[in-house]
Amino acid sequence: MKRKEQPIFSQYDDNIKYLTNYLGVDESFDVIHLDLLYANRRMSLFMIDGFVKDEILHYLMRELAHLEPDDLDPDPLEKLFKTRLSYVELDRVKDLNQAADLVLAGPTALVVEGIDEIIMIDARTYPVRGPEEPDLERVVRGPRDGYVETIVFNTALTRRRVRDHSLRMEYIQIGRRSQTDVCLCYLKEIADDERVEHLRRVLHEIDTDALPMAEKTVEEFISGRHWNPYPVIRYTERPDTAAAHLYEGHILVIIDGSPSVMITPATFWHHMQHAEEYRQKPLVGAYLRWVRFIALFVSIFLLPLYYLFSIQPEILPVDLSFFGPEDTGRIPLIIQFLIAEIGIDMLRMAAIHTPSSLATALGLVAAILIGQVAVDVGLFSIEVVLYLSIAAIGTFATPSYEVGMADRITRIALLIVTGLFGVKGYMIGITFWILYLTHMNTFKTPYFWPFMPFSLRPFRDVFIRSPIPLKNRRPVFLHPKDPDR
Repeated sequence: MKRKEQPIFSQYDDNIKYLTNYLGVDESFDVIHLDLLYANRRMSLFMIDGFVKDEILHYLMRELAHLEPDDLDPDPLEKLFKTRLSYVELDRVKDLNQAADLVLAGPTALVVEGIDEIIMIDARTYPVRGPEEPDLERVVRGPRDGYVETIVFNTALTRRRVRDHSLRMEYIQIGRRSQTDVCLCYLKEIADDERVEHLRRVLHEIDTDALPMAEKTVEEFISGRHWNPYPVIRYTERPDTAAAHLYEGHILVIIDGSPSVMITPATFWHHMQHAEEYRQKPLVGAYLRWVRFIALFVSIFLLPLYYLFSIQPEILPVDLSFFGPEDTGRIPLIIQFLIAEIGIDMLRMAAIHTPSSLATALGLVAAILIGQVAVDVGLFSIEVVLYLSIAAIGTFATPSYEVGMADRITRIALLIVTGLFGVKGYMIGITFWILYLTHMNTFKTPYFWPFMPFSLRPFRDVFIRSPIPLKNRRPVFLHPKDPDR
């Protein structure tokens, strides 16, 4: 929805009255309006307390205080812009609504009597934390900086690593009321123009009043398939990871207020990658990648398989007869699994909301209650606790938190269909899972590529962490304009 325009009035007092009412100066203590008189001209400054660098405004006000009436003749706007306002980030607008919305975003509006434009002084500053290493993407060796909640800091962290003249940072505002700053980031000489235009158009078509949840709100608008648990967009809080994807031809979406940068397009296998694999020797990195894949498949298929062998032990070979439970406990196994799954999620949520000083105590309570006591009273069999722990470890070893949650839902669904239909249910569930993922798309790219549709060289690169000197081609599914690295 396009914002309604309000042209500047011919009378200075009308402009001040309109901005005062629009911004709620008399109702909000943090909206500041200063009435000034310089060079026999009335002037007004509108700003938000806490968003402005005081020393810069003090400097500009001292410059204005030295003005004489003749200093602004014959063209006061040009005189102010080119000789009197000694600052880099200046702009001018002719729309009162646009000026007011810019003030709410941080810049300061200067209204001058006799000038039919408003001067915008971008002397803003935001409360911001330091760029710390992200909790979800830690590495043993590597940089310790990470994205923060301020979009300007995030674009600077990206440019620090991508000193390419073709790097483009396109500015977009989304949200009729919130006017949230969004940046579309890509390398013009590498990224596919069609993909860039498609994403640009999709972002411009988002029609909502605000983006309170930042990147998650945008994802739900642009990804489609709202009830699909698997993410089609990869998130990262590491500037080096974002830079690596830019050089491949991916497109980034940076949103103000979020430390997570969106990477598009992202297949299923992109969510399995981790920076640690590229911070080690190629053989070690390949080993780590295989361990992650094993953890992924264990987290999805191990529990349903164990349950299948428990309810149909006749399909087990004699040498694997130990795989089934010796004592199933006092309640059915399927109920044990569901209770344990819900219990682990309750524990996870409790850990998030527990102060760090109490986290150790929470861990001890969970270990005693869910582990030993639950087995002793017969609520769980000891094998259930063992295999559920292995599955939980596999879930937490998945690099993408979103994929880990989706895998947990898949595991529960697979448990249920296995309990209802036995071997047929287990096989049908796995088949449906594979078919479901292969029919998904991420921005016109098959989600399971290069597994389906199959492509040999990219498939090899998925499962084997190739040495960087040998990766001399960019991913073909991105259709890069410059395919050679």
